[in-house]
Amino acid sequence: MEMQMARRTPADENTDNNNKGSVWVLDQQLDQPMDEEAKRLRNMYTEKKHSTLMLLQLAFQSLGVVYGDLGTSPLYVFYNTFPDGIGDPEDLIGALSVIIYSLTLIPLLKYVFIVCRANDNGQGGTFALYSLLCRHAKIKAIPNQDQTDEALTTYSRSTFDEHSFTARTKRWLEGHALMQSTLLILVLVGSCMVIGDGILTPAISVLSAVGGINVGHSKISNEVVVLVAVVILALLFSMQHHGTDKVGWLFAPIVLLWFLVIGGIGMFNIWKYESSILKAFSPVYVYQFFKRGGKGGWTSLGGIMLSITGTEALFADLSHFPVSSIQIAFTLVVFPCLLLAYCGQAAYLMKNSNNVIGAFYHSIPDNIYWPVFIVATAAAVVASQATITATFSLIKQALALGCFPRVKVVHTSRKYRHQIYIPEINWIVMILCIVVTAGFKNQNQIGNASGTAVCIVMLVTTLLMILVMILVWRCHWILVLIFTGLSLVVEGTYFSAVLLKVNQGGWVPLVIAAAFFIIMYVWHYGTVKRFEIEMHSKVSMAWILGLGPSLGLVRVPGIGLVYTELASGVPLIFSHFITNLPAIHSVVVFVCVKYLPVWTVPEEERFLVKRIGPKNFHMFRCVARYGYKDDHKKDDDFEKKLFQSLFMFVRLECLMEASSDSDLSSVLDQQTKQSGDGLFCNSSNMLHSNVNQSIGSGDLIVPDDSPLHANNITYSIPASNQVGTDDEVEFLNNCRDAGVVHILGNTVIKARRESKFWKKIAIDYLYAFLRKICRENSVMFNVPHESLLNVGQVFYV
Repeated sequence: MEMQMARRTPADENTDNNNKGSVWVLDQQLDQPMDEEAKRLRNMYTEKKHSTLMLLQLAFQSLGVVYGDLGTSPLYVFYNTFPDGIGDPEDLIGALSVIIYSLTLIPLLKYVFIVCRANDNGQGGTFALYSLLCRHAKIKAIPNQDQTDEALTTYSRSTFDEHSFTARTKRWLEGHALMQSTLLILVLVGSCMVIGDGILTPAISVLSAVGGINVGHSKISNEVVVLVAVVILALLFSMQHHGTDKVGWLFAPIVLLWFLVIGGIGMFNIWKYESSILKAFSPVYVYQFFKRGGKGGWTSLGGIMLSITGTEALFADLSHFPVSSIQIAFTLVVFPCLLLAYCGQAAYLMKNSNNVIGAFYHSIPDNIYWPVFIVATAAAVVASQATITATFSLIKQALALGCFPRVKVVHTSRKYRHQIYIPEINWIVMILCIVVTAGFKNQNQIGNASGTAVCIVMLVTTLLMILVMILVWRCHWILVLIFTGLSLVVEGTYFSAVLLKVNQGGWVPLVIAAAFFIIMYVWHYGTVKRFEIEMHSKVSMAWILGLGPSLGLVRVPGIGLVYTELASGVPLIFSHFITNLPAIHSVVVFVCVKYLPVWTVPEEERFLVKRIGPKNFHMFRCVARYGYKDDHKKDDDFEKKLFQSLFMFVRLECLMEASSDSDLSSVLDQQTKQSGDGLFCNSSNMLHSNVNQSIGSGDLIVPDDSPLHANNITYSIPASNQVGTDDEVEFLNNCRDAGVVHILGNTVIKARRESKFWKKIAIDYLYAFLRKICRENSVMFNVPHESLLNVGQVFYV
């Protein structure tokens, strides 16, 4: 069944408002936000604290997940810095000095000690920064947010003086729709560049590591090296569906061994070849490098920048470990070993400047060459795994925030929910990675491409950090200015250098990012437009009440779950459904599954339930809320939990009506004297137990002012109310046994005839194509096909 409806004009709305009068007032009284229900949810979130021994253990484990990409950079930095050879030893010392201070300023000071603190409850990446900003300012990437979501435990935000610099910045950002759109575009650009880096890093890491075969046996051609790299990449991506949990215990020892090996080789080369290379720690050589090098020195910055690739992956993979463990691992192991590795290579090149191609492998002592080659190849695979995992996490965040088409998300570990696998993205990234490796066939052009992607991501992070420092941290504007100035000076210099190499491979991440950006932006644009038209055309609650308890139709046994994106009001698909079919189920539940700009929604606060209309209507609304790290399919028995929430709501509603204000006050007084644990007892017959027993929980609503909030206290409901409650629960159980039907709206939007050309292309072709190839809502919600009922409708926007 289809329905056509054009967008109404504001003049039409004003006319309707004047004509309806009291009907609209009645509707506003009936369809209030679920503020009370949200406030009653019990706060169960507690911050995890780690002991010193646990932090050291986590710091060790972080080496394998977080620092693989950054640690494999010594394989290819000097070759990409001097692709035409080293003309003057002073240039080598200057380049080493720039590497030293780049590692100090960007990974160490900026990311490890500043940016990592801007995490969203331990979550990192551009979308995590964006979610922080969305909560501290009215920037709604997800259109169905409302004020009830602000009562969530994880929806934390700070308050500030209305006359402060922070408040003025907040009002400026909220008052300019263009700035909000620019901010979203900035986040999407940064995210697309991270995806591009996830394609390029495996290519350059594996190709550089396998290149050691050519150094050890010069007779092997470069085509064989490329072929071996392609085979390793294909095997790497083919194993992704197993997840990192099964082989993750190998990652940390491999990377730790790698850092110790490159640090030891570096110390040996400094002692053997040229200890005077340590004078590069003087910042004077940075100035001399740019003064002597001219344009040649400027363009070599594109290769030097590869020394800090993986820094953004460090922030994106932050969710795996606490910030303190990341800081311990970097300062005690990663940073000193990287400095020794680069100094050692530079010391070797001072005496062997002709071996700049494959400088790392040439600098290895002959007696340990092949063991180091094996460790290097294993470390490159680990580094590739880290960036691939970061890509999956980013796509999952974008999917939850409505910025990416629906794709299949597989949780590969029952212990760690952050370990996910996305089949469609895995094969797309694999194909692009192999094409890049086989197409360029050398590290230089892939390095130029990787440098471009990393530089743009860093600039995006800097711009987002400016707003985070103002709105979230409420820093003084002088501190913000210092951070911005230092960051932009370093990253702007690198950016100007990588722009000179766009025609030498730097165009690859731009093309990849442009393709993903179009997909993400068009999907978000279409999603917002579809929600706006559904919100505009929702049915009045007064109209529903006017139909009476039977809704003007035959009420057949069963429960109808009407899925909608609206957290308030009745969707048009419902009125469309009941005006075209002669019957409706005895119980109707409007289910809204929505994602919020928080990293997770605690299980205790996930479901909101509210009754719509009088009791004899048997109509309810259930809002299921998820964070961008949560997964809807994690609740394998979503339908069961939904009904548990519904039955619990009916019992608590009757209990609240039966309890007097004095009873509630005495309960709250007793609650403050008791601990809040052990309130529920997950029993199999929870739904049929007496109200005066402990009640099982999981995702159920627990009112703060409910007598059930205290421990070991029994309450009895008056006989009349008990009978009423049992009757309704029995009625709901009978309806559930009669059958459950999932009613989904298949809303199709099309551009109006007078729309602009770009809008027609975006809506009628790109968005329609993406909706056609992406997964259906019924699959995402895990709805059984035999219980599914689709209601189609067409809107013109």
